[in-house]
Amino acid sequence: MHLAQINVGRLHHPLDDPRTADFVDNLDRVNALAERSAGFVWRLQDDSGNATSISAFDDPTILINMSVWASVEALEAFAYKTVHDRFVQRRHEWFAPFEGPLLALWWVEAGHVPGTAEGRERLAHLARFGPTAWAFDFGTRFPPAADAAPLSEPADDSGKAPLYGSRS
Repeated sequence: MHLAQINVGRLHHPLDDPRTADFVDNLDRVNALAERSAGFVWRLQDDSGNATSISAFDDPTILINMSVWASVEALEAFAYKTVHDRFVQRRHEWFAPFEGPLLALWWVEAGHVPGTAEGRERLAHLARFGPTAWAFDFGTRFPPAADAAPLSEPADDSGKAPLYGSRS
């Protein structure tokens, strides 16, 4: 089993705005660092080498990042024990407050490449039900489980709109 992750953020300003330049100018550097990190398996990217042009939500200001890692510990080491952490600490400069979880983690079979729809489902599930074996976060971790299943929607909740848009 491998660990998949999705994290999202809603930009304050467009990618070509000077106030976003330090974030944009370091994407290649941070992505290259991820790829060289122990436990890295895969990351979502477009033809430019990053994922900024991949629109997974109805809101075009929401950026998405997805990757797969050998373990929670490998992802955590990259995210919080490398230069990447400096950008995590500065997140508020580039990204607005968000109405739901910014990150979801889940286990996938080795070799599985998760799609953006799968990532959106995991974020929405985490927002609705909190951490479970199907979608969790760094604060509440679950061991690898190939048989993890989503919780059912409550019967009285059928009219609720999805938390995060519906684009495929």
